[in-house]
Amino acid sequence: PSLNAWLDAFEKRECYLAFKSDYYTHVKDIPPQYGPGYDGGFENERLAMQMNVLGKDGKSWELPLSFDDELQPLYRGPPLPICVLKAAGIQGDNEQVGVEGTSYEKADPVKMDEACRHMAAWKLASNGANVAKFAARGGPGGSKNPRKTFGAELADPYASPDEQVIASVEDALQSVCIALLAPSNEHESALAGMRNDLEANITKEKGRDVASALCYLRDRTGVPRDLPLAAARQLRAHLNAAIDVLYK
Repeated sequence: PSLNAWLDAFEKRECYLAFKSDYYTHVKDIPPQYGPGYDGGFENERLAMQMNVLGKDGKSWELPLSFDDELQPLYRGPPLPICVLKAAGIQGDNEQVGVEGTSYEKADPVKMDEACRHMAAWKLASNGANVAKFAARGGPGGSKNPRKTFGAELADPYASPDEQVIASVEDALQSVCIALLAPSNEHESALAGMRNDLEANITKEKGRDVASALCYLRDRTGVPRDLPLAAARQLRAHLNAAIDVLYK
């Protein structure tokens, strides 16, 4: 019990959020250190847990997202940096705004959803051109570059981007970013606008190539390297919404 209490208290510290990973990142990056990672549970739960961890259950990486994650609880401590929670005016379960030392399981779900989306958008927009270039490694021209293999299956440090799709990938990411930034009462209309923009600005000939690039980025969005899980799941889900349009 004492050890559990210590771990529970640790989870309520902002410093823990800075290196708290998610199961997906562990499964994909751990092989070089410890051998293959495992993405399943036991007996009848195995397939359900695998699909959740890998974002293939139709819920964990798809819009609309649930408030919490059924496999990886998000709100036992600060789900976002304290400065973000304060800026969004989000109260912890101790009724104080933006503090550590408390859980956020009773926080306003609308405010929390918006804050998580805004953090994802901020990270994306703050380095947009380079993120687009990175994602373009997943284009058809990028896949032809020589690769050096690593124990972690998604490691790809020597890849070059597909120059032919970078501009279109950046256009797509800007549309995703606009949807992420929308206030909660305008989010659905912003998603519709994103879909319309993608259909209008990206040709059918380029659509699948850009979708492949967005898949490359989605699958390499790491926690906590890129974002805390509460924000990363928003980015992954919004990228999937864009991918669904481009693959049609």
